[in-house]
Amino acid sequence: MTTEFSVPEIFGSLVFDDATMKERLPKQTYKALKKTIQDGDVLDLNVANIVANAMKDWAVERGATHYTHWFQPMTGITAEKHDSFINPTDDGRVIMEFSGKELIKGEPDASSFPSGGIRATFEARGYTAWDPTSYAFIKDGTLCIPTAFCSYTGEVLDKKTPLLRSMERISDEAVRVLRLFGDEETTRVVTTVGPEQEYFLIDKELYEQRKDLIYTGRTLFGAKAPKGQELEDHYFGVIRPRVVEFMADLDRELWKLGILAKTKHNEVAPAQHELAPIFTTTNLATDHNQLTMEIMKKTAEKHGMVCLLHEKPFAGVNGSGKHNNWSISTNTGKNLLNPGKNPAENTQFLLFLAAVVKGVDEYQELLRISVASAGNDHRLGANEAPPAIISMFLGDELQAIIDSIVEGTKYSADDRRKMQLGSNVLPDFVKDTTDRNRTSPFAFTGNKFEFRSLGSALNIACPNVMLNTIVAEEISLFADELEKADDFDSAVKGLIKKAFTEHQRIIFNGDNYTDEWVAEAERRGLSNLRSTPEAFSRYLTDKNISLFEKHKVYTKKELNARYEIMLENYSKVINIEAETMLDMSKKDILPAVSAYVRELTDTALSKKTLSESIPCDVEIELAEKLSKLLSCFARKITALEEALIKAKDIEGVQALADFYQGTVFAAMSELRAVGDEMEVNVSSEYWPYPSYGDMLFSI
Repeated sequence: MTTEFSVPEIFGSLVFDDATMKERLPKQTYKALKKTIQDGDVLDLNVANIVANAMKDWAVERGATHYTHWFQPMTGITAEKHDSFINPTDDGRVIMEFSGKELIKGEPDASSFPSGGIRATFEARGYTAWDPTSYAFIKDGTLCIPTAFCSYTGEVLDKKTPLLRSMERISDEAVRVLRLFGDEETTRVVTTVGPEQEYFLIDKELYEQRKDLIYTGRTLFGAKAPKGQELEDHYFGVIRPRVVEFMADLDRELWKLGILAKTKHNEVAPAQHELAPIFTTTNLATDHNQLTMEIMKKTAEKHGMVCLLHEKPFAGVNGSGKHNNWSISTNTGKNLLNPGKNPAENTQFLLFLAAVVKGVDEYQELLRISVASAGNDHRLGANEAPPAIISMFLGDELQAIIDSIVEGTKYSADDRRKMQLGSNVLPDFVKDTTDRNRTSPFAFTGNKFEFRSLGSALNIACPNVMLNTIVAEEISLFADELEKADDFDSAVKGLIKKAFTEHQRIIFNGDNYTDEWVAEAERRGLSNLRSTPEAFSRYLTDKNISLFEKHKVYTKKELNARYEIMLENYSKVINIEAETMLDMSKKDILPAVSAYVRELTDTALSKKTLSESIPCDVEIELAEKLSKLLSCFARKITALEEALIKAKDIEGVQALADFYQGTVFAAMSELRAVGDEMEVNVSSEYWPYPSYGDMLFSI
């Protein structure tokens, strides 16, 4: 395939980025805007007016006719309300205008978005506020302005605002510590993220024949195909031509929006793939990932396919996750999680590492909560993703350094790092200091941590809010102690030793998939929150509320709202899945199997009519087997219907979510088991839906 465009020329061509602002804004306006972006200064309305006009001119030149405040409500996806640039003139015509006031503030209806009780239905007013740290862009002929979203009474109703708050907190606390190490140059510290995105591609015509995929994003019925991922031949395998064309088109669209799409390959399951970007600041990475998921879906449709982002669209093969590669960097270009050539002597690195270890141990339940969803419950602990138990992998070298610190012994580096492959034509090279651990939920990978528990459809803001806040808390406590120390060197080494000594239980470098680890984790006192309702039952503890209030990331009211929203969402998702199963069962599967049984019976009768000597045992046995399964299937339908009726009488979001998880989902699983058993015994001519084999191997 030939490339008909220049990547450097199209990259960011639809983004009002720094280079564009520098070119189009007056020098003083550009400086004022940069100061707002870099230092958090309040933006003057006069400056905003100039920026808005330049932004509008740039967008109109590229065919835009409308603008929208693009925001991320608690639905987990994005929202936008489009307004045109037109304004009437006295002569009955129009001009294209866009003011600083329109740039800075919008007013969408807040009553129809999830608010967790913060807003009543009749209280409609809400506000969107421009986030100048995230560049405006053009999408589908509309100028999109990234914004925060809040209620009329000031509570945040979105994912972006808490993320920006948490980024400011970790920056403030990290700068305090850096000053103690003699760093006078750094004025700002940012967290960076590179989210790897997994997804499935299936044929659109097959998708449209599956009610479950249309309504829920996953298959609620489906017998395992004869071939799945057993041969491990799809992972990193040759990419099929149709998918190559999709990926090339996707890259091009992402590059236009300034999204650093870097790596693409086949994943483990058939029809599964992955895209990975280069890391960038966390708020930009969050915006970019939301755009990436949207553009994946749109691009797939252009190629006659559907992109599935559900965490577990197919049973029996791996589901999809999103690996959140998180690190901390200064505005002077230093990665604070880079061990350097001699990590054992790199006290600054060890202190920041100790803050992460301590934070993950003390707030492990928050990290588990941050990745909880009905979809992700299918993955965690299923030998395809990390377990629901949060632990950390540090690798051999860092583990040896920590052991030496805890035990007070001298660390000796292992110099056996040269890799020799035994052939003169192959190069010798220096291997990494440690192996990778793909079973760990939170693994150190050289100069960053890979938080592997995220589900593929998740908005990455929430996990990063948690990470930023818990690490900000630990750095703050370290700074409090070090600032009053008489002997800094002694105090910092003592802090590092204490943190590593008291929080070793969170570090596990072995296989997280084994039953032995589950037992060992319980012995260590680590939490194992297996489902979303169980995880959220630990959300509103005094400790968690105190953490977020101290750092002004969430108020107690905002935390309560999120608790209500997430559990309501869980119950609604399970309810939609259950209702879809009933619809499929009663309207499609029961009639199809009954018709096939009738054909078997008619065939057996016709054989007997022709001659008593013609055997019809096969038809009779299969008809009897399917008749028994049909009866069982009907009983399971009734059981699920009764469970849904009982759910209507349950009050309280926690109790309702617990019921859906323990009773409704269990009834769904039993109904599916019988349905899948019937599928493998019914002629494909009669079964009403495309099979797993059709969907996974048709592209």
